[in-house]
Amino acid sequence: MTGQAVSTTVNELQAISHTGKVILVGSGPGDPDLLTVKALRLLQQAEVVVHDRLVSDEIIALIHPQAERFFVGKKAGHHCVPQSGINQLLVDLALQGKQVIRLKGGDPFIFGRGGEELEALLPFNIPFEVVPGITAASGCAAYAGIPLTHRNYTQGVQFITGHLKDDANQLNWPLLGKATHTLVFYMGLTQSGGIAHNLIKHGMSADMPVAIVERGTSQLQRTLQGSLKDLSDLAAQAESPSLIIIGLVTQLAAKLDWFSATLATAE
Repeated sequence: MTGQAVSTTVNELQAISHTGKVILVGSGPGDPDLLTVKALRLLQQAEVVVHDRLVSDEIIALIHPQAERFFVGKKAGHHCVPQSGINQLLVDLALQGKQVIRLKGGDPFIFGRGGEELEALLPFNIPFEVVPGITAASGCAAYAGIPLTHRNYTQGVQFITGHLKDDANQLNWPLLGKATHTLVFYMGLTQSGGIAHNLIKHGMSADMPVAIVERGTSQLQRTLQGSLKDLSDLAAQAESPSLIIIGLVTQLAAKLDWFSATLATAE
């Protein structure tokens, strides 16, 4: 953290003369050109920004240079600041009368805990807004040339978290194993073996095409392709952040991967 916040309780509300505001802002999957116009405007006018690890350096560079910044990034197995601490930080800063930009990767309401953070503001009557961002599934798939729906292959798509607290039984594997639509797993690298095992166990073909999009929309983007039975081996070659896409549409990347061609031309 570069700033300092003072913990505030509900009982201290009467001592606060002015309450600020919290604005949840989705930064998209990484490419700064994918920011919404509103998100860019807010960052350039920001007073305080609380940001995650998955917000790209290019987007961080767009923040007003005099803005106070708090880094609260998380990665698998290590939380720089626990979620309860992030919630309290937002409350403290807003009760100091500041307009707080809560900057998140992707979209704040899709596996971003945005709802939890807004709920933490309610007891303090702190006003808030939400600025949606392009979620990783649509952004990374588009840049990898993988249409998540295609009438010749699938008429639906499902977003699923691969970051399971205890065990894989939290998901409805019998239903997922029989899925005919595209499955997109967020934060699924470490659980890739279990994902493949459970899907195959419950009826999905071991030869179902899959793709892992690593560091999607960035200059380091890479797509690994194979079959469901090889998912664990593919995941071992990938680094976070990566997105797992399972379904027949992943085969189209061989023809529609426009972004890799753009990168090759730039080199």
